[in-house]
Amino acid sequence: MMAKRQSNGQYHLGDLTFRARKVGSTTWVSGDTSTARSPVTAISTSGTTLAAANLTPTLPTSSLLNITRRWIVEDNILQLLFDVTNSQTTAVEIGALGIPLEFNNIFTDRTAAQTNTLCSLFDPYIGQDAGYVQVTPLLGTLPPLVVLPVGQSPLEGWRFLPESTSADPFYQSQTFEGLYEWQFHTLAYAQNEWSAVTPWNAATSVTLQAGQTRTYGVQFRLAPSIRDIERTVRSANRPVAVGIPGYILPMDQVGKLFLNYSSAVQSISVSPAGALTWSTNTDAKTAGWVGYSITPRIWGRARLSITYTDGTLQTVHYYMTNGATQAIGDLGDFLTTSQWFNSTTDPFLRSPSVISYDREVDAVVKDDPRAWIPGLSDEAGAGSWLAATMKQFVQPNAAEVAKLEQFATEILWGSIQNENESFATDRAYDYVHVAAAYWALYRVARNYPSLVSVQTWQWYLNQAVFTVDIMTGGRVGFANDGLMGETVIRYLLNDLKREGLTVNATLIESRMRARENVWAGERYPFGSEMAWDSTGQEGVYLWATYFNDTTTATNALNSILAYQPLIPHWGYNGNARRYWDNIYGGKLQRIERQIHHYGSGLNALPLISAFEASPTDYYLLRVGYGGLSGPLSNIDQGGFASASFHSFPDTLKWDAYSGDYGPNFSGHSMGIGTFIVNHPDFGWQAFGGNVISTSPSVQVQIRDSARRRVYIAALGTLLSVDAGAFSLVSYDPSAQTVIITITAVPDGVTGTAAAPNGRLVIEQKAMLSGVALLKPTANLAFDAGAYTVPFTSGSGTLTLAM
Repeated sequence: MMAKRQSNGQYHLGDLTFRARKVGSTTWVSGDTSTARSPVTAISTSGTTLAAANLTPTLPTSSLLNITRRWIVEDNILQLLFDVTNSQTTAVEIGALGIPLEFNNIFTDRTAAQTNTLCSLFDPYIGQDAGYVQVTPLLGTLPPLVVLPVGQSPLEGWRFLPESTSADPFYQSQTFEGLYEWQFHTLAYAQNEWSAVTPWNAATSVTLQAGQTRTYGVQFRLAPSIRDIERTVRSANRPVAVGIPGYILPMDQVGKLFLNYSSAVQSISVSPAGALTWSTNTDAKTAGWVGYSITPRIWGRARLSITYTDGTLQTVHYYMTNGATQAIGDLGDFLTTSQWFNSTTDPFLRSPSVISYDREVDAVVKDDPRAWIPGLSDEAGAGSWLAATMKQFVQPNAAEVAKLEQFATEILWGSIQNENESFATDRAYDYVHVAAAYWALYRVARNYPSLVSVQTWQWYLNQAVFTVDIMTGGRVGFANDGLMGETVIRYLLNDLKREGLTVNATLIESRMRARENVWAGERYPFGSEMAWDSTGQEGVYLWATYFNDTTTATNALNSILAYQPLIPHWGYNGNARRYWDNIYGGKLQRIERQIHHYGSGLNALPLISAFEASPTDYYLLRVGYGGLSGPLSNIDQGGFASASFHSFPDTLKWDAYSGDYGPNFSGHSMGIGTFIVNHPDFGWQAFGGNVISTSPSVQVQIRDSARRRVYIAALGTLLSVDAGAFSLVSYDPSAQTVIITITAVPDGVTGTAAAPNGRLVIEQKAMLSGVALLKPTANLAFDAGAYTVPFTSGSGTLTLAM
């Protein structure tokens, strides 16, 4: 492979780029060791130095700097150092300085086995002095590499490195995402290419006096496992930050931030000013940690800057959203008003429907060369109506349901699934979206019967079954791949069993078993229509778990952990690897690391499911909840949801197209909830809720966007409601009892339909010693697997005990 990457302009580890100018000048002079390569001048070595060279021969003659590169081993740790010297007779300002990082993320012409055993992905924590880069092998089981700063070498910026894209191995393509640069200083870019955006960190430069030298560098450490990356960072005496529930905070939730470093916190500031506030708390239970309560104040991005007494600067990146229930309420309203397409003259039979939208021009997308975007199918065309219907599953609204019933009957069934109108059967992925829409409307009709008038719940349920039947009947392409969003088929199967519809349940189960039997015979059953993908793992894990295929399930879970990182940055935390979908669904079309594309919400589902089965594996919860929270950040203040955020530092904005956001929200709606844990380091915490008391009972205000699922880790118990919304949960650890309050509507949002009564489902997700299934102490009616909870003045409270 390296024989194909020997040309000028192709970056390698050991290269360096910079921009500098003499003090008093306004023109930056650039240097790049890859531009015109020449043999460098070797320097004799001794002691801990393995190799050293002066890079002057491969730098432009106009260079203001003299650079020496050294590879050394210090305490058995490999380091790459650059001694940067001002070779001028006057002071020189360095406005940009970076080192390209090259690891094997080239999938081109490689088999699945080669890709999974030889290749890695890497992601940054753009956290200044606390920053690092994690390099995770795709198997998910091999030791990851952690790249950390040496001395004063902050990770201030993270820049994509442009190269020629025309030759094998096809840089910046679906099989080779490309390489990135660790930037120590970024002012010269912030003043030029990045001037229209707010960078992740405040841009800096450094001034060297004549003859002065400053050393920059990184060190390379192996972590025992992906779960041990934070521990490895701590062992290198670098700051570690842990955010609960993560770094995306709705306005109605209080977050927690825990810091661990050998030097005390000296000061904290935030940009923009007032975006969030903080106060110390006493939650931390183990030495070395200090805790803060974080209260969001202003919608949008925020950077929390922590300065320690030894001068170390750490930045933690947050994103604040509208209150969680309000955010998805806004989403539903926008989808069914601004994105509602109703035209009696549309020649393509798309009306009435929820159609794609362009936020830059504030108009629906009726035409695009990529016909699927305005065409209501594939992810980028189905995304909007999928989000609209799945929103009704968690937060039904009468006016929205009325429109979606019309869409389902006239367009989904009358046009998209009409054999006389639609002939393409090449993508099983499309069938999952249709099945999800029917299933969501079944849930509405079953639990909020007054909201539907066009079809019965039986019709919607049968339509979902029929769609899955056709999808898996042998005529549809990719049906034996794991399909994004197919967790909904597991929900469908469960509901068929709950309704006593044995024939249909047996059909679905047998079709899923046949698919899983195929995967059980493969080591890497994560195929898709792409050369490498992060879409199949959700379905593979789901059905492997269902059919007790532990080996395949474990392989799928490990695969996800390799591409879904845990990082103190809202954009990267829980953000599953996606980098090509803007070509197919974005307005700005380019290969780039996407932030919170649908991989986040969908790949979080196996992680959360695995945590529910192993309720002390807090790593799974933290990454999974980060992924589930991602789709909230896509929703702007007016309710429009973008497909993804552009991560290149000259852009840093949400894409203008709604695109394929729908599968992301689908994952969010099926997995989001409030997870109550007693963490060994941080005590009682609630991911998705506010802990308001811990003694004698743990009381939690439920604040997630759906208010439909509550998991109590100490009991291994999942509580969910088909109708109504959780408001307050109180858990008594001594008595092992739970008191819950369910309301007819969730607070924080207007227009949501009131449930006629609560419908409570209790599931034992983990088998724990001394724990039995909870049951209501009151005598309640039991219907289709759910306890009926009567409301008085809009709410009901009941006690659960073993």
